[in-house]
Amino acid sequence: MLVPTTDTKEHSMSENHPAPVTVIGLGLMGAALAEAFLRNGHPTTVWNRSAAKAAPLVAKGAANAATVTEAVTANALVVVCLSLYDNVDEVLDTAGDALDGRTIVNLTNGTPRQARAMAERATARGARYLDGGIMAVPPMIGQPAASILYSGPEDVYEPHRATLAALGTPRLLGADPGLAALYEMALLSAMYGMFGGFYQALALVRTEDVPAAEFTPMVVTWLTAMMHSLPRQALAIDTGEYATEVSSLATNQAAFPNLVDASRDQGVGVRLMEPIHALIERAVAEGHGEDGLARLVEFAERP
Repeated sequence: MLVPTTDTKEHSMSENHPAPVTVIGLGLMGAALAEAFLRNGHPTTVWNRSAAKAAPLVAKGAANAATVTEAVTANALVVVCLSLYDNVDEVLDTAGDALDGRTIVNLTNGTPRQARAMAERATARGARYLDGGIMAVPPMIGQPAASILYSGPEDVYEPHRATLAALGTPRLLGADPGLAALYEMALLSAMYGMFGGFYQALALVRTEDVPAAEFTPMVVTWLTAMMHSLPRQALAIDTGEYATEVSSLATNQAAFPNLVDASRDQGVGVRLMEPIHALIERAVAEGHGEDGLARLVEFAERP
């Protein structure tokens, strides 16, 4: 039987007494979060709309709350990981007054606007609130390579930093609750852009029966070499100094049609390439042909 803990005092983690925690939401990521807490010795209470998902965690020592209110009142620290912010709002509404004095750490994927609105609603209910962004896939949770971004007041984050470190490497970005979501969306944008180029490359070579696994090591080597230019490009963007002796926008404008034509000649679609091509054309048309590719960030900022 679950015995709720009514003490709302902030808990800190010690070697002998890891702090207790509640995890709400047991999808692939939520279950991974709960398992990481359990592995690190944290007494862990779980709740999920579909109670059957709690069974594997209960077998590993978790306590299964029968209701959201029971889950929230069980511990001072409540970690939420659901599909949508609307789901979070619905669940926290169900908890009602039980939120008062609790620290809610919301690791649900969302936008900065949603995070700021959720922070207002949570604090209006008497809770302390942190928003978060998980830069990892479920198998990475609990490892240092899993980066977990947080945003919110430092005095809310710091008492729980050691406990949250069980999930991966924590990083507080600032007091604005929308920052974690902003960084997460930006990092995911970089990831999807890279994946898009990778998929276009594979589509091209597969037209000549080149196996993806055979070609991919060359992609890794090439992209790794190109990534060394990113700090230099970032400096150009921050300073507004876009002059280059490496590869100008005019040079790329001249070469880019070959990428498009090669794809079409091979019977491959060009939708993944069109957006970057359009940005290059705009930049050159506005007189920036001698600048480096980093200039494109200014055009991405202007819809």
